[in-house]
Amino acid sequence: MQIEPYDPHQLNAVIRLSLRAWTPVFDSIQEAMDAEVHQAFYPDHWRVSQQKAIEDVCAAEDINVWVAIDAGSTKGFVAVKLDSESSMGEIYMVAVDPDFQGQGIGTALIEFALPWMKEAGMTVAMVETGGDPGHAPARRTYEKLGFGLLPIARYFKKL
Repeated sequence: MQIEPYDPHQLNAVIRLSLRAWTPVFDSIQEAMDAEVHQAFYPDHWRVSQQKAIEDVCAAEDINVWVAIDAGSTKGFVAVKLDSESSMGEIYMVAVDPDFQGQGIGTALIEFALPWMKEAGMTVAMVETGGDPGHAPARRTYEKLGFGLLPIARYFKKL
């Protein structure tokens, strides 16, 4: 496997693998969230908003994106955002094709991004994820890589 800079011709592959990877996550979010709040967040279905988010991230000039390639196909991606004021780099998005999860691809993508952040002058790395069961594999990966948890409570109410 190799990690290389994202190229726009890879967009469809990144979208496909991400939506497949995030299906159990969004199923878990839907179970954990009030139904009316969930509908307010995703009126057209989460896939529509997530596809747009991926497209926006891949096109953003202030976000760096890399893909994991193996046997000529895209297996995962990571997007990194830098904040020079706070010297913090953020793992903004990461996904691995479900057919290849558990093989260290997500870990490799993040391990690739961390020294890149440091070389860019960042002194802290941050990644944000959910506390629901669907995000458990992501949390295990981040903890394995040495990220420390800062518990945050976020509440929602439909108006």
